[in-house]
Amino acid sequence: MFDIKEELKKLPSTPGVYIMKSENDEIIYIGKAINLKNRVKQYFTGTKSRGAKTIALVSHIKEFEYIITDSEMEALILECNLIKKHKPKYNIMLKDDKKYPYIKVTVNEDFPVIYKTRRRLDDGALYIGPITDATAVNETIDMIHKIWPIRKCRKKLPRDIGRERPCLNYHIGECEAPCAGLISKEEYGEYVKEAVRLLSGHPDELVKKLKAEMAEASKNLEFEKAASLRDKIKWINRIGEKQKMENTSVGDADVIAMKLAEGEGLFQIFFMRGGKLVGREHFFAENIIEETKGEAIAEFIKRFYSGTAFVPKEIVVEDIPDSEHELLEDWLSGLKGVKVKVIKPVKGEKEGLLKLAATNAEIVFNQFGEKLKKDEARTIGAVKELCDILGLEKPVSRIEAYDISNIMGTNSVGSMVVFEDGSAKRSDYRKFKIKSVNGANDYASMQEVLVRRFNHAIKEGMTSELNKAKFSKLPDLMLMDGGKIQVNAAKEVLMEFGLDIPVCGMVKDDRHRTRAFYYEDKEINVDKSSQSFRLVTRIQDEAHRFAIEYHRRLREKNEVHSILDDIPKIGEKRRKALLYKFGDVESIREASLEELESAENMTKDSAMEVYKFFHE
Repeated sequence: MFDIKEELKKLPSTPGVYIMKSENDEIIYIGKAINLKNRVKQYFTGTKSRGAKTIALVSHIKEFEYIITDSEMEALILECNLIKKHKPKYNIMLKDDKKYPYIKVTVNEDFPVIYKTRRRLDDGALYIGPITDATAVNETIDMIHKIWPIRKCRKKLPRDIGRERPCLNYHIGECEAPCAGLISKEEYGEYVKEAVRLLSGHPDELVKKLKAEMAEASKNLEFEKAASLRDKIKWINRIGEKQKMENTSVGDADVIAMKLAEGEGLFQIFFMRGGKLVGREHFFAENIIEETKGEAIAEFIKRFYSGTAFVPKEIVVEDIPDSEHELLEDWLSGLKGVKVKVIKPVKGEKEGLLKLAATNAEIVFNQFGEKLKKDEARTIGAVKELCDILGLEKPVSRIEAYDISNIMGTNSVGSMVVFEDGSAKRSDYRKFKIKSVNGANDYASMQEVLVRRFNHAIKEGMTSELNKAKFSKLPDLMLMDGGKIQVNAAKEVLMEFGLDIPVCGMVKDDRHRTRAFYYEDKEINVDKSSQSFRLVTRIQDEAHRFAIEYHRRLREKNEVHSILDDIPKIGEKRRKALLYKFGDVESIREASLEELESAENMTKDSAMEVYKFFHE
């Protein structure tokens, strides 16, 4: 039996980390102290004057452990690592452990690639960010691939040159196939240098260069080249328009303010990069036991900057405890490698930015708090949870889901719905009327849909007009409205087009509802109350709804034509009777004369007409 009073007497007066545990041995709080004896005793003496969250924490503490360190800095580092590992209930935890994306350029490779990542490694690559708007990151990378034919695959080059034929991206004009040796390292490197120049915030000199090339092309009557250069300039300007708000006196800095109320808080950050306000973001935190705003902000700084790779030169805050100030500056400076200042301004431009951030924090907390928490969990949080369940290493933004719909094997149509960052992107939905498949053959119908979908992408690669592109943006994950059979159908098509896209199936129960996922040749059972399962169910329902809606619209316009309509003496009643008895056209085709005659409303003559139609 753990005796708290006796164990408190044994605590050393040294720096260290303390670990509070509940009755079932669950870690519920982790903290650091310059003096373990004094700090831990504070939790169990005079708690009546403390906040409700602290009182609630203490009521659940049944035992504690501690780890001594040589210094308070070592205690801080250990505290951050243990919190990240155990995620205790009463520590400040940022909602869905958000990490901002970077644009990564693998300049350490012979043929670099450019893609989004949320992990910054010490691998020699160039990282641009962090960028708060994930959608803007996706759009920027997409436009870069429209402007320069930089590869998207992760093949090891030059090792893998010539091993496989060029993939779909080569055919749509978004890659010049270095994997097949169709472009030199030097020429490819020029594309990458231009892209990096743009991403680094220097579009003007690039636009000037391209305008000169466009004028030269026009002078030489190379109008197609001139038009392509004109479109590149337009796309570059679109990327540049994303950074409009400028500030002359603030360089690289994060401005942090918060709204704290009843154990919950909302932290608002303004991101200043190179004198520009490049974005802002908010974080919800629950079960805050810190007594003051300054204490909460200090804890937030530990959580946020131990989880993101970029630390600016300055962090501007509303308040911070004097006892934590120097320690945090030293810790942040260690992370960045150069001196970092934590500033509490009282006047000037930085103080104005801080007031603006504080106002935004209060507005978001009061007006949209609950809605934003729920929306974030059911969208971005659900996508991240789905990736974890499937074990996907690459980040997922765009999900495409496919469904086939028919009535008794006739009039098949296909649907493609698109979700980006967990939300429906209806402008990218597409529908298909099945042309080459007769009867209820969902496998062949699905393959027709996918072949047409990727062929459209190839055709779109022949035009340089971005606003006409409907299919060239490829998915990060494909969901099939079925299990193993549908997944295999999709994989065959992807192999044909040289694409490496993960495919997940939705295994159905007796009521045609998803009961499990099918991925990498195995079924994965998922908690039906989880956000990832609910997201997949929403996507499935949307794909099914879109297909049914298209099917209904075609019927209403009399565009759905059954082959049975072409048979003499077979009207609507007899057509319905045949479909009711045999299920689909293929079964009617294979039926004997006697079987046809046994259907309701059929006579010998009408049965003969049907038999002759299919066999003569």
